[in-house]
Amino acid sequence: MPKGKTARKAAKRKVGKKLPSRSKAKKSKSNSRSRSQKLKPVPDEFGTVTPYLVVKGGQEALEFYKKAFGATELQRQTAPDGKLIHGRIKIGDSIVMLADEFEGGGASAPTTVGTTSVTLHIYADDVDNLWERALAAGARIAMPLENQFWGERYGQLVDPFGHRWSISMQILMDPEEMEIKRKAAMEMFSRGEHAGKMTEVAPEQGEQAAGVG
Repeated sequence: MPKGKTARKAAKRKVGKKLPSRSKAKKSKSNSRSRSQKLKPVPDEFGTVTPYLVVKGGQEALEFYKKAFGATELQRQTAPDGKLIHGRIKIGDSIVMLADEFEGGGASAPTTVGTTSVTLHIYADDVDNLWERALAAGARIAMPLENQFWGERYGQLVDPFGHRWSISMQILMDPEEMEIKRKAAMEMFSRGEHAGKMTEVAPEQGEQAAGVG
């Protein structure tokens, strides 16, 4: 037997199996590229910035946001003790994620620290209807819903989990009314006070401020 054939057989026994053919290797690379092309870096329906809320009572929060803001529940993952590991809802065209507060998680619920430094804003086609719906679900008024000097009907609410929400819609306003409101607001700002100064009024006062009842 020629030496060349003997060497090839010995090499084949040493390797133990056949190497994939060039055509199979090319097909494997092609399938891998096809899968990576189908997988989008950003999931569908997500915008560039998505708020992630930490709460005490995650599952209750999911139900509240559905009642108050008409949210659609997209995902709910819970721990064995019932705490919310990860929740995802959609309000209008925007996604909001949330989870329960966990020790060592690095983030605390507003009810734990006693305040929040963030306000989430919702634009609505019918702000009065959304306002009354949120109040009925258990939100509290932080700033009454009123026509504001910048041309919006605007108010702020605090949900039962300590997160603050502002809701508004654009409206047509008389320029004179806008100027009167603007001057009043600037006067308050000049004293270092917020123009909408008002925090968590009693429910009966909230109904009067909102024009309910």
